[in-house]
Order: sequence, then structure tokens, then C-alpha cells
Amino acid sequence: MTDEQDRPADESEALDWLEALAAGKAETQARQVPQRFSMFGITAVLLSLGLLIAVGYALYQRGEDQLIGSAAPDFSVTTFDGERIDYANLKGRVIVLNFWASYCGPCRDEAPLLERVWLDYRDQDVIFLGINTGGLEDEDGALAYLDEFKITYPNAPDRGDRVKNAYRITGIPETFIIDTGGTVTRHFLARPDETELRAAIDGALKG
Repeated sequence: MTDEQDRPADESEALDWLEALAAGKAETQARQVPQRFSMFGITAVLLSLGLLIAVGYALYQRGEDQLIGSAAPDFSVTTFDGERIDYANLKGRVIVLNFWASYCGPCRDEAPLLERVWLDYRDQDVIFLGINTGGLEDEDGALAYLDEFKITYPNAPDRGDRVKNAYRITGIPETFIIDTGGTVTRHFLARPDETELRAAIDGALKG
């Protein structure tokens, strides 16, 4: 009895019933399409962003690698103590060139490490030179930083960002190792590992 009540009464009603079913299914499919499209769109956007990040990072790394193995860019600075330092006069020595700012947290973390390594190498034809940069620095802040960490190697402000631009740094801290022949042999992004820093200096001393 139940089956007979659920069935359409005649052929006309049957057709109406089938059309209603078809319309309902179409409506359901129409509701699903935007959902599928939405998920597809989100996935496509995420993949595109990932690709852009990967390409950007690859280009950045390639730019950094161009300096490694090349002649170190020339520079001249005047230290906070008033001493003029010309890159040409440092040739024949290993140069540890460190870019920093007093408000930079990682710079503060690495400061004791750099001073400690400097004290171990200062009698081995190695010169450490700090370049104070970052754009937001003032001289009082820089001098307070040097005093706080008892830094004894020379440091100089980067007037006009000339040294920063020459070495194409993108952040702070960054450290470059230049060997006795004037070639950039290592570039540390952020705080260097002390063992790696010492190994880089030892390698640069061998030319």
C-alpha cells in the first residue's frame, strides 16, 4: 500500500515527478560547483604564492652567490674614533666585515661572540671591522652599544649607506669574510655559528 501511495497517479504526474527530481539534482549540482571552484581557487592561489616565494628566494640566493668568490667591493669609512680606514690598506689581511645596529636583537646576541673571536685572531693578520648601519641608528645609541659589549675592534658609521649598498646587504646582522687576496669567501646571514666563523677565518688565512 505504501508503494502505491508513493508512485505518481498517472503518466502526466510521473513526468512532473521526474522533472522535479531532475531539477532538484541540478540545483544540488549548482550549489556544489561554487564550492568546488572555491576550493580550487584557494589551492591555486596558495600554489602560486608558494611558487613566487620559491622563485624570489632562488633569485635572492643567486644574487648573494654572485658576491661569493668575487673581489670584495672597495670602501672607505671613518671610525667612531676618527680613524680613516680604506679597504686598499687592508689588503693582505683577512677582513671580517660585520654590519650591525644597536636596536637589532640578533646583533646584540652575536656581539660577545665577535669580540671573543676577534681577541683570538687579532695577532694573526686578521682585522674585524664593524659597520653600523640600518637607517634608524643614532651615534649615541651606537656608542652605547659598543661600550655595553666592550667592543675593541674598529667600528664605523655607514654614512649614506655606501658600504651597505656596495655589499648588497638585505638585513642585519650580516657578516662577510674576505681572504688575504681580497676575495669574498663567506657570507653569514644573521648570527654566525662560532665554529663556522672560525673555520671561515682559518680558511681565508690560507688564501
